Amino acid sequence: MAEQVLEREPARAHELSGPAAVIAAMVSPEGRKDPYPLYEELRAFGNLLHVKPGLVVAVGYAECTRVLREPRLLVQDDKNYDLIYPNWRSHSSLRGFTNSMLYTNPPDHGRMRRLVTTALTPRTVASMRPTVERMSERLLDRLADLGADGSPVDLMGEFAFRLPVAVISELLGVPEDKQVWFREVAAEVMIALEGLTNVDELARADRAMDDLSEYLNELIERRSRTPEDDLLTRLVQARDDDGDRLTHDELMGNLMLLLNAGFDTTTHLIGHGVLQALERPEFAERLKNEPGFSVGYVEETLRFEPPVQATSRWAATEVEVMGVRIPADTKIVAIMGAGNRDPRRFPDPQTFDPDRTDVQPLSFAAGMHYCVGAPLARMEAQIALPMLLRRFPALAVAGTPSYRDRWLVRGHDYVPVVTR
Repeated sequence: MAEQVLEREPARAHELSGPAAVIAAMVSPEGRKDPYPLYEELRAFGNLLHVKPGLVVAVGYAECTRVLREPRLLVQDDKNYDLIYPNWRSHSSLRGFTNSMLYTNPPDHGRMRRLVTTALTPRTVASMRPTVERMSERLLDRLADLGADGSPVDLMGEFAFRLPVAVISELLGVPEDKQVWFREVAAEVMIALEGLTNVDELARADRAMDDLSEYLNELIERRSRTPEDDLLTRLVQARDDDGDRLTHDELMGNLMLLLNAGFDTTTHLIGHGVLQALERPEFAERLKNEPGFSVGYVEETLRFEPPVQATSRWAATEVEVMGVRIPADTKIVAIMGAGNRDPRRFPDPQTFDPDRTDVQPLSFAAGMHYCVGAPLARMEAQIALPMLLRRFPALAVAGTPSYRDRWLVRGHDYVPVVTR
């Protein structure tokens, strides 16, 4: 899950030079298709650099890590948004996430994170393995039926999306008949996290957020009346219990975060993983036949093609990071996709190599805001990729995959494949 970090297509981009010109190219339609060469152009100016007054960008692995772990650098919360975008509260798509731990700083962040992680424990994640296997098998049956006549099937829509949304829906108690609708509405909501310069797109995100909020309120009320053994019930009980508790707005915000983060990044992790294997048949064979290979393969996929490319912090007061003075009220963008290809940290970083050791990609961020859903996302990909390739040994791309027009959450919206 990402938040807004850069404006899309800055005004008068043709008048820019240096790092600012590279940033402008990076968030342009062409740059969003393949930002990696532009990351290297940025790296030529430095690994932690001032782009313009009020904006610092980190592209090095160590620099991104330090920015993400520095407690004096804060996430953009409602107070920061009040300073930067005075009219932001008029957009429900922006308000919907601001009460989640993604947009909250200490001390409230720690309270929320404790409650959510208590509900989403390692034991809970581990217990989902049979469910992920069962859901994968069912979706592979569906894929086989759809492609039985040899016609192309959309890998993203029919598998890479459906598996993560089915898993998070199982955890939260969202019924199966709502899952396809949820994909559509969540895709619209995510527009708000890419930038605020396109008001028409933001209006679409607002309408989607309103629809999703109405549905989640109904679901919450149902769990209040009739508790079940699921994550949603545990979060509702956290709202209702005395002591450390979630307010209703915090419950809603964190549900929005879990639902969107719970499938969007995992969808693109699976999509990237499949395409890397189909482009490199030797790795596809190892995924099919070599137990445990998927663990390192998924880590390298996260490094090489992270679904979330960047995140941001801001300096409430002046702070020094690795010798660079950052004035107060400066935004710092950590481009994790660039940090993951830092040649100081990864030999031959432009090569996809699942046999790397000590990878530790930045793809789920770091520090206090490290993604709570990372273990679940990893497990889903580690299970799904070998199952898919074993079930369809002749799986092949049958057309031109298309990238979604997004930078922060990078991935394909369409990948046509034949299954036999």
